[in-house]
Amino acid sequence: MGLDRSFALDRRAERIDALAAKRKKVIAADQMIEGHYPVFAERAHGAHFWDVDGNKYLDFFLSYGTVVLGHADPDVDEAVVREIRRGFAVGLMKPVQSELIAELLEFVPGAEMGMLLKTGSDATGAAVRLSRAFTGRDRVVRWGYNGWHDWCAQWDHGIPAVSRALVDSFTYNDLDSLRTVFARHPGQIACLVMMPFMIERPAPGFLEGVRELTREHGTLLVFDEIRSGFRLALGGAQEYYGVTADLVTLSKAFANGYAISALTGRADVLRTLERVHISSTYYANADAMAAALATVRKLRGGDHLKRIWRMGERLQDGLRSLTAEFGAPVDVVGHPPMPFLDFRFGDGDADQRAKRSFYAATIREGVFLHPNHHWFIAAATTDDDIDRAVGAARRGFEALIADGLLPADRRPRKKEDGT
Repeated sequence: MGLDRSFALDRRAERIDALAAKRKKVIAADQMIEGHYPVFAERAHGAHFWDVDGNKYLDFFLSYGTVVLGHADPDVDEAVVREIRRGFAVGLMKPVQSELIAELLEFVPGAEMGMLLKTGSDATGAAVRLSRAFTGRDRVVRWGYNGWHDWCAQWDHGIPAVSRALVDSFTYNDLDSLRTVFARHPGQIACLVMMPFMIERPAPGFLEGVRELTREHGTLLVFDEIRSGFRLALGGAQEYYGVTADLVTLSKAFANGYAISALTGRADVLRTLERVHISSTYYANADAMAAALATVRKLRGGDHLKRIWRMGERLQDGLRSLTAEFGAPVDVVGHPPMPFLDFRFGDGDADQRAKRSFYAATIREGVFLHPNHHWFIAAATTDDDIDRAVGAARRGFEALIADGLLPADRRPRKKEDGT
C-alpha cells in the first residue's frame, strides 16, 4: 500500500500550513501510526474513502464522527445544492432555520427553544455564557472534551491563568468528587458542562446523581452531546439514559459532515440571549441548515440508527471473540455506535508498542481504525464491512504475536482436520 503522494503533500503542508505543522507535535491523542496511515484523502463515498495514492479504506473514523449516514449521502448533498443554488448566504433568516429548530424541539428531550451555531466549541461556549448571565454566577465545572476556548482547552499555553481560575473539574462516575467541588464553592457555580460519557459508560445512578446535585445547588446542567447526539438515539444520551439536562449542545452527526451546531434546552435560559453577545456572520448561512434538516429527517424516517447499533454490536462481538481467542489483554469498550479497543499491556509504553503493531496491521488491510480516538459506525456500513474489519483485527492480533508482544503459544491452533 503505497503512500508516497500523501507523505509528499504532508511534507509541503508542514512548511506552509500551521495546523498541519502542529499535528504531529501537539495533539498526541489525535495521532495515527506515523508512516502507516495516509494523511491526505482524495474522495469518499458511503462507508469508504480513497487517499491521494488511490488506496481505498473502510472508514471507522468518519471525520471524528460527523458522518452518520455515510459519505456523500445523495439526499443530504442534494438538499445542500438546492439551498446553494437559491443563494445560501443572504444574511437574513431563511425558512430552513425555523424548520430545523422546530424539528429539533420535537425529539430532543427538554428542548423548549434552540439556537443554531457553527461548531461544537461555539455551542459549549454559548452554553457557558448564557448560564453565567442567567444565574449571575461565574464559576464553571466541566468534564470531558468541551472544545478549544480558554475555559476548556486541553493545554495551558497561550491561556492566561485567570481564565482557568473560575473552572473546576471532577472525576467521572464519582459523585463524591463532584460533591467536593460544590462544597468548595457554595452558591458560586453557574453550570456544569459535561459529556454524558466518553468511552467509559456511566455507572448506574451516576447521571441521575449529577442531575440531582445540580438542582440542589441551583446550577444549570449542560450535557455536551457533540459526539453522542444522533448516535445513541435520535435524542442522544438524554433519551438513551433518561436524564434531561437544562441545556444540551449538538453537532457532529447533526448534518452528516456539514458545519453546524445547536444549543437547545430551557426557554427561560435561552431567552437570556437577549442580553448576551453571541454572534457570527456565518450563523445565518443556510447551506449547513439544509444538510442538518435533511439528515435529521432521514434519521427520523428510517431504521438508520437501529442499523448502526446492529453493525456496532456485530463488530464488538467479533472483536470480543478475537481477544478471547488470542488471550490478548485488550478490552472491547464503548457503546456499539461508538466502539473502541482499550489496550492493557501493563504500562503506557507497552500499550503504545502494542497499538503500533496492531494498527499498522489493520491499516495495511485497508481498514481505518483510529488508534487513540473511539470509532464510529455509519448507516452505510454493511455486514460485509464488519466481517472485513474483524478479519483485519485478526491480522492485528497475529502481528502482536509476530512482534513478540503476545506469547507465540497464544496463536490459534489448527484443528486436527487442518482447518
